[in-house]
Amino acid sequence: MATSNSKTKDFIDPTFLFRFEVDVQKADLEWTSKGLQLPESCRMPSFGALGGRKVFADVRLAWSDAGLGVHVLVNGKRQVPWCRETRLDESDGFHLWIDTRCSPNIHRATQYCHRFLFMPAGGGPRRERPIASLIEIHRARGNPKPIAADTLSIKTFARHDGYELRGLIPTAALTGFEPAEQTRLALYYAVIDRELGWQTFGPGPEYPVTEDPSLWADAVLV
Repeated sequence: MATSNSKTKDFIDPTFLFRFEVDVQKADLEWTSKGLQLPESCRMPSFGALGGRKVFADVRLAWSDAGLGVHVLVNGKRQVPWCRETRLDESDGFHLWIDTRCSPNIHRATQYCHRFLFMPAGGGPRRERPIASLIEIHRARGNPKPIAADTLSIKTFARHDGYELRGLIPTAALTGFEPAEQTRLALYYAVIDRELGWQTFGPGPEYPVTEDPSLWADAVLV
């Protein structure tokens, strides 16, 4: 799924020169009829820009005892997103990987590693319904506990040049999420778009970022 405008031109991705650590801010994650809205202080960086990948989305994450909140704004599109309920792993949208126990030296996912997908369309008879889902990680040694189809919350809004989505991952969907005792996570995200490419938190899709937790960054719940 990598495209010419999502790959780095360097022999070695510059993001491999660093071990990144970011803060994830605490915020009110009350879910309303419009979802949730996170402030600018919750914006996440896109270190993938060091490797020449585009930055076309405003990505914000926050936490509370209720779980993790997601707020993503995608700009610069001329085409509708490519989303398929039957092909979640390949669909456009916001893909988020979380290791609730932050194990930076492992190369295969454990039961504490999660991959969530929030996509603006793809569900329903006309593929117009947004979808939020927990996806299995390839080659994982263990899987997090399964969740019901309606556990994750999502709201999306179409824009003239993209879309906005808001999501909530409740604590019940996060195996091992205990912020009072474990304040460090590992995380990685990718905003995937067949038109615009991949905006990534770290290395790009030419590396096994979707299945190797050692390529994810550290995150501190503050």
